[in-house]
Amino acid sequence: MPFRFVHTADIHLDSPLRSLALRDRELAGLIGGATRRAFENIVELCLEEQVDALMIAGDLYDGGQTSMKTALFLAAQLKRLDDAGVRTFIVRGNHDAESRIKSRIKLELVLPERAKVFRGRGEAVEIERPDGALPVAVHGVSFAKQHAPDSLVPKFKPPVAGAFNIGLLHTSLRGAPGHDNYAPCRVEELVAQGFDYWCLGHVHKRAVHHENPHIVMPGMPQGRDIGEAGPKSATLVHVGDDRSVACAERPVNVAQFERVKVNLAGAEEPREMARRIGERLDKLRAGVEAEHLVVRLELTGGTPLNWQLRREPEWVETEARHRAGMAGNAWIEKVEIATEEPGKADSNPGAFGELAKAMRGSAARSEEFRAEADRAMEEIERALPPEARRALGASPEDREATLAGLIDEGREAVLARLRGGA
Repeated sequence: MPFRFVHTADIHLDSPLRSLALRDRELAGLIGGATRRAFENIVELCLEEQVDALMIAGDLYDGGQTSMKTALFLAAQLKRLDDAGVRTFIVRGNHDAESRIKSRIKLELVLPERAKVFRGRGEAVEIERPDGALPVAVHGVSFAKQHAPDSLVPKFKPPVAGAFNIGLLHTSLRGAPGHDNYAPCRVEELVAQGFDYWCLGHVHKRAVHHENPHIVMPGMPQGRDIGEAGPKSATLVHVGDDRSVACAERPVNVAQFERVKVNLAGAEEPREMARRIGERLDKLRAGVEAEHLVVRLELTGGTPLNWQLRREPEWVETEARHRAGMAGNAWIEKVEIATEEPGKADSNPGAFGELAKAMRGSAARSEEFRAEADRAMEEIERALPPEARRALGASPEDREATLAGLIDEGREAVLARLRGGA
């Protein structure tokens, strides 16, 4: 008799919005409730597939949350699984360890009987199976504190002899861009543990790091901003009586973020711009399974419309939002204007051409200018709340790229306004 389970992680229930560009209240409300709906989709997947268990590899919550409404929602969803005979196994990740909800659950909420939350030391749970079925043992180690600078693998108990052994672990492995280094370990270390399947969590992008044994990072089930773009899913796992493993990626996200470029090269009329935006959004919308599509739109290419686009960004955004609405459940999170004058912009005759050449050349590259821009960036960072600062760059390299992009954008906006007023 096969054993089937759903593997997920990094749900971040009721996570606060992090995108600085979510100015649309309706859109903000949609994304704000998307993590709950994605978790409901995971529960529905478990029920529809009649799985034996749901494995959650950390970060159910998001940081310092204290709302009991979040905890009540979770308990209600786990009860749906419990009523259907589906077991739930949970390890706490770094955000769960930081959250104060977990301690309040102990005092005020009793999770369903079939829900197991692993502690900070190694535990193994052997699942009761029908006679003759492959024995299954689930192992887990939770974060005891928010920070886990060392590997947690040594804390796991040895595999149960003769059983199919599943390990739940929240880890950054050997590190991943944009993610803090938590409970670091090597794939070789996990393989050597002797388990058959590792349910990992922490890195928000899905990856299969090894097969036989399977070491799977399922990715997060719902993106929260443009930095978490692309389709999001949970992993459905089928374990055969012969110990074979088959994994299937199942979409569960409610809203999908995407970056979209629209080339306006040669476009001379606003009507042509609108047509190209509409065609691109229609094509993308047709290929996205999620209920909602949230787009960061980037306009590129050499076009006579350049100065008008840069002088009137509100008009551009309004037109883009209209076209997104026509595509159906599509939203514009932000419009980035990266167009330029047709042909070589620096070849413009006269004083304006000389000014443009200087602004794009030595002036922008001078040490004095970069130092002043860096000071301005630091002032912006200090004014932002801590959770929003990462939008400017998760690493020094990202921050430098963000600064360079802002300089380019500002320069072209100034030139467009000067040209339009000439």
